[in-house]
Amino acid sequence: MTEANSESFEDLFKAEANKKIKRLEPGQKVKATIVGMNAETTFLDVGGKSEGVLNSSELKDKEGNFTHKEGDTLDVYFLQAKNSERLFTTTIGSGSSNAHLEEAYRSRIPVEGLVKAEIKGGFEITLGGNVRGFCPFSQMGLRRVEDAAKEYLDTHMRFIITRFEENGRNIVLSARAIQEDEREELKEKLKETLAEGQTVEGTISSIRDFGAFVDLGGVDGLIPISEIGWSRVEKVDEHFSVGQKVQTIVKSIDWDKERISLSYKETQADPFEEVPNKFPVGSTHTGIVARLAQFGAFVTLEPGIDGLVHISRLGNGRRINHPREVVEEGQNLDVTIEAIDTIEKRISLVPADYVSPESEEEKERSEYKAFVSKDKKKKSDNDLGSLGALLKAKMAQKNK
Repeated sequence: MTEANSESFEDLFKAEANKKIKRLEPGQKVKATIVGMNAETTFLDVGGKSEGVLNSSELKDKEGNFTHKEGDTLDVYFLQAKNSERLFTTTIGSGSSNAHLEEAYRSRIPVEGLVKAEIKGGFEITLGGNVRGFCPFSQMGLRRVEDAAKEYLDTHMRFIITRFEENGRNIVLSARAIQEDEREELKEKLKETLAEGQTVEGTISSIRDFGAFVDLGGVDGLIPISEIGWSRVEKVDEHFSVGQKVQTIVKSIDWDKERISLSYKETQADPFEEVPNKFPVGSTHTGIVARLAQFGAFVTLEPGIDGLVHISRLGNGRRINHPREVVEEGQNLDVTIEAIDTIEKRISLVPADYVSPESEEEKERSEYKAFVSKDKKKKSDNDLGSLGALLKAKMAQKNK
């Protein structure tokens, strides 16, 4: 046997091996590629010797239009082998019998149901047209919603059957189980693509006093309250609402602790960059007292730009124990820019009528010097006047 024939035989052997039918267990989830479609049947390539088939109705919308095309890939679940064909499904839907539902329970195949009514502890779900199931409130989704009835009633959802008893008379369902599985898959994909410094879009999933959680599609990230805006943020819900789409910057990632820190303010222009031009040192402006602290008063010059008037600059020279003794939040205050720290992004302010102790001392020193100089001149003039009078008197006496 020549080397060429040997390689040819090896290629044929590998090709034949690849044609062997994959052994699939009922309920096993696989990736499939659509290789053909007609009104009744969709043909799938699942990597085996024979094609798999799927009921085309599963890939149509309410108007009867196909939602997929040849070449698309999708996740399917193996049902059974029948007449040399392997039957697959994306989910067990309407028209399903108790036998199908029991198989879905054993094989953990998703089932489609209509949320029919709200009952004690959860919702009544209609499966297969006339089979009733029950889904507890806690299993309807990953997160609690304020108005569950408004959110879920009369909607079609996918469920996993967690209990199948009494020949289908007692069926308990979970939509959360499917969502958790899907979320875990998305999380694994995010681990490969998400990186610090990246701009990502997400949806506000919940709001807390300390920040807002953002669903990135597989995992939640947190926008701390300090990363919401360039100016001080007091209430998170004044800036975000649940369900809102937001663009954020990834600040840090810790997959072990499943913590992702995000910044919303860094997607916005930094107003401090224009401070040296708009608020030069020595210029006077009218601001609003935004917040009082033991050490001073924060004054907003414009949205996103705050400065601090230190307590030592308040009180017009009078010693005070707290800024509230002389100013109050919301009050307009004329201030002068005393100093700007562009690195730390801090602005030092003083009241527009503030006179520093050094300036006051200098003024008093100048007034004292002027007074002393004037006094000396007066005495000198007086002395000269007395001497002149004495000389004049002596001259007159000599002439006599």
